[in-house]
Order: sequence, then structure tokens, then C-alpha cells
Amino acid sequence: MPVLEPERPKDRRNNPDLSKLPVPPLQQTLDSYLKCVEHLVTPEKFQHTKAMVHEFGAPGGLGEFLQKKLLEKREKTNNWVYDYWLEDMYLCNRLPLPVNSSPVLVFPKQTFHTLCDHLRFAARLISGLLEYKALLHGGVLPAESVQGRLAGTPLCPAQYHRLLSSCRLPGRRKDTLVCWRGGATPEREHVIVACRNQFFVLTVVTGPCRLSEAELVTQLERAVKMAELEEGRQAPIGLLTSDRRPQWAAARDALGKDSTNRDSLEMMERCLCLVCLDETSGSELTDTDRALQLLHGGGCRQNGGNRWYDTALQFVIGTDGACGVVCEHSPFEGIVVVQCAEYLLKYLAESPKLTRCTSARDPPAPRRLHWTCSPEVQALLASSADSLHRLVRNLDLNVHKFKIYGKEFIKKQGMSPDAFIQVALQLTFYRCHGRLGNTYESASLRRFREGRVDNIRSATAEALAFAVSMRDDQPAVPDAEKMKRLWDAIKAQTEYTSQAITGMAIDNHLLGLRGMAEELSVEKPEIFTDETYLTSHHFTLSTSQVPTTAEMFCCYGPVVADGYGACYNPQSDHMTFCVSSFRACEETSSAAFMGALEDSLVDMKGLCERCNTVAKCGQTNKEPANHVSVKK
Repeated sequence: MPVLEPERPKDRRNNPDLSKLPVPPLQQTLDSYLKCVEHLVTPEKFQHTKAMVHEFGAPGGLGEFLQKKLLEKREKTNNWVYDYWLEDMYLCNRLPLPVNSSPVLVFPKQTFHTLCDHLRFAARLISGLLEYKALLHGGVLPAESVQGRLAGTPLCPAQYHRLLSSCRLPGRRKDTLVCWRGGATPEREHVIVACRNQFFVLTVVTGPCRLSEAELVTQLERAVKMAELEEGRQAPIGLLTSDRRPQWAAARDALGKDSTNRDSLEMMERCLCLVCLDETSGSELTDTDRALQLLHGGGCRQNGGNRWYDTALQFVIGTDGACGVVCEHSPFEGIVVVQCAEYLLKYLAESPKLTRCTSARDPPAPRRLHWTCSPEVQALLASSADSLHRLVRNLDLNVHKFKIYGKEFIKKQGMSPDAFIQVALQLTFYRCHGRLGNTYESASLRRFREGRVDNIRSATAEALAFAVSMRDDQPAVPDAEKMKRLWDAIKAQTEYTSQAITGMAIDNHLLGLRGMAEELSVEKPEIFTDETYLTSHHFTLSTSQVPTTAEMFCCYGPVVADGYGACYNPQSDHMTFCVSSFRACEETSSAAFMGALEDSLVDMKGLCERCNTVAKCGQTNKEPANHVSVKK
């Protein structure tokens, strides 16, 4: 089997000024934890949790011991939580990667009149990706820095260096994130072309030279013709990568018993990326239809086998115009892929179009990867196909463009658009379920060395108070009081966001304390076996803001069986929301949630306008003392 290097955090010489992620004070985290959960559990459960927390944080107790060890680890490593976080968030997750883990970026719908149009687009995309890679590794791309709060602070570039050089390998109990250094022959680089469930090695760089777009078109034409000749004769091996991780690990072990399969696996796992030339899905190609094609390929009966989900980046180019990128999430965050995708879309729009599919020279033909399928592998393939089919049927996705207003209206209220939207999501969940749900919102930590993300806990007591005030079945709450509660919720959200992006949130710290106990073989502290702790990490609302300058959007599935995924992209005059849930859960509905979300946004706008009108007429006092103005 291929020997690849496990991913490890490294210092980046081109960003020496980055500080290390801080370890928050123990008592601060414990106090904040209690504040985050008190209003989400019963009084009896909270009192039990409070006693456990106080015991854990007692002077000279286990908490102080583990805190000391974390501080020592911080001194010795680039990022004290990186390994704990990577394993907990991704590598130990045993669910299938499609829908459950891998987000997608959906590009604008394309129009391809001929096969040559389709392949020219693919060739230009590959060419643009190679250009981006050259700029990235040449250090030409401008260094990034924080915008808005703490503006000017440099951001760690490490995630960019994993875009085209990483792969996730399945394990029975835990996966491995690996990075290769140029492959078996460093002077040659290749992409994998997926076509009709077959995989072809396309060498795109040989020595100092890379293929021109005309040469890439020629190569892609050859791959398509080879795929047509063997259609139906080749096993859809890619389906194996869509299964639960233990099942895929077992299948990979079975494949590895054959030398031909080992060679094919090595080429798959060392490629720069996949370019998936999909067949038409036969759907109407609404935003939701295109998102579904990227999330799971439509299952084994459509393009579900035309994927290799372990690869960091898979660029999907459907003959029907459904295009985008599927991201294996463990090497990097979504915003890193957005930056790359925006570069590619600009490159595609600005680069001159080829007028014919010809080439000045004749590069080596694409090489088909061959697979030997034993009866064991064939049985595993059938099982993977069934699993993906069930996943496709279970996913309930709704992509909606909210056109009534966008972030400019929110900014005019002096509010952070992200905080406003998060409060709207809390109001929506409350209206749908009569309670708040534990919420995950990713907060970037890239201002720190090897920083990834921490969690903004948006289900605050203040958001609950606002949601209750907006109920129709209770005695009327005056608009002034509703507005005060909205400002309270905005302030609480904004303050916790500030804590999270500066390394002072609770989730990474609690994870580090728990991980350190396991690392030292200390019996797991009761605080981490408490029902409140387990419930507080069951995120029924998994959210993320993924803003883009190009016309594209991001979406993903829920992280728990009874939850929602909610990704949003606020623009000046509109907002795109992607809400997902599972049909198997009778309590959730993506359409119902989206409808309630639109109502919440409309109601919040109306509240702001009514209160502003009253204020202008001099019939109210100045805005609440907790008013916060934040630019995102």
C-alpha cells in the first residue's frame, strides 16, 4: 500500500509573527460552560451539572492538574488543540463522508451545447487550478489578514498548502489525514479524471512544463472515449468511498491484497484532485437539484460512483451544467476553498476560449486505472451501493434565496449581519420546536498558528428570551421590550463571537482537557460523562456563514439524525440559505424550517422598522445601552 506522510502541524516561515493559540483560564471556561447550558436543561439536571463542574474546578483538583498539562503542551507544540480537534471533529467520525461531513460549493449553472464545450470548460478549470497552485507554492498570492474586528492581524496560510496535497485514508476505528510530497515521481503531477464510474490518470505537469488547455482537451477527449468503450464493464469502485468509514476501511484492505489494486490506490491517493465528468442527472437543475448532485451524485443509479470521497477536492462538471466542488473537510475550512474557487471562476470567465479541440503536440494518453474485484469486494460494493441509496433518499435539502433584504439593511440597524442571522435561526428553531437547540457555528482561529475553528454557542439565554417575546400565543409584549431583547441577543452573540475568534471559547478548551485526561490515561472526569455535557454536544443546529463574492453557495448535511444543517451567504440585497435535514426524523422538515426562517426574518425586519419609526418621532428613549455596532 502507498506510504504517505501523516499530517502534522508545522511552522510556516512565511508567517513568523503568528502567536500560539491561548489556553483560556480554567475557571473562566467552567463559568462560561454553566452559563451556556443552564437555560437548555432542567433545573434538576443543571444543579447536578453545577456540582460536577465545581468539583472538577476545585483548587488542587483534577481540573487544575489537566490545565497545567495543557499549558505545558502549549509551550511544546504549535497548537495544543490541533490533534485533539482533528480527531474529534473528523478522523474518529465513522459516518459516511458524503452529506455527513463533506461540504460542497455549487457553481453557477453552465450551458454546454456540445461535448467539446463540456471538455473545454474542464480543461480551462484544470489549467486555472495549475495556475493557482503555481501562485500558491511560489508565494505570489497575497497574504491574508483579519477583516473587521482585530483588522490587520495576519492569518495562518497552512490550510492552503493542504488543498492539493492531502488525502484522508479510512481506518477501522480512526482515519488518517496524509499529505504527500510530490508523489512517487516528484517531477510528474497528475489529476484523476472520473468518467462513467471509471478513473483515468491524466499527467498535467512533466518536469518544468504543464499541459496547455488544447492538450488538456485532447487528453479529456481520449479519456471519455476510453470510458465509453468500457461502460458497464468496470466495477464502480468509487462507491466504496461513500460508505461508513469502517466498511470502506475493510474494503480498502481487501482491495490492497491485489498488486494491481495497490497501484491504482496509490495513484488515486496521490492525485492533485479529481475532475468528475458527470452524466446528466435528468432533473430540472434548480439550485437544490444541483446541490444534491454535488452532495451525493444522485446515488449509484446516477453519478454516485463517479467520485472518490477521500480526495481533498473533487471538481464536478456535469454535461447538464451542474458544476461545483466537493470538499473533504478534514484538511481545511470552507473559506479556504472559497478563495480557490473564486480564483477559478474568475479565471474561467477571463481566459480566452478555445475555438477548436486541437493540440500542437501529442502528450501521452490518459491511463485507465484497473481494479481486480474479488467476491469479497463485490459484496462490499453491493452493500455500499445500498447504503448510498438510503442516504440519497433520506436527505431533505432546501436551497432558498431570501430576496426581501440583505446584509445592508442589517448594517443600517447598527447590527452585525452574522449575529442578526444567528438570532433569526434561534427564533426559527424555537418556533418549529418550542425550544432552543444546541447550536454549532464555526469561528475561525486562523489568526493563530495552525488555527482551525472553535464553536460559537448561539443558543444563548438572551436569544431564548427574545424568541419567547415573539410568541403569538402569549400576552402581547411591547415592541420596545422586544427590541431590547433583540439587542440583548445581538450583544450576547457578538460578545461570544469575539471570545471564540480570540481563542477564549469553551469547546476547544473542554475538548483539550478531556483529551489530556485520555492521553495521560486518567479516568474520564465525571464532567465529561454528565448527561448535560453529552447533550450540549448534540448539535441539532449546525450553522456556518460562507460568504462569497462570486455567484456560488455552500451547503452540507446535518451533523445529527434529528438536526438541521444551515449554511448561509449574506449579500447586499439578498441572502442565500441552504437548510438540510433527514426525512427519517419525523420532527424535522427542511421546507418547514425554511418557511419559518423567512417569517422570522420578515418579523425581525418589521420590528426594527417599527421601532425606528417610533424613535424618529421622538416617542422613545435612545437605543438600549447594550447597543453594539459591528462590521463583518
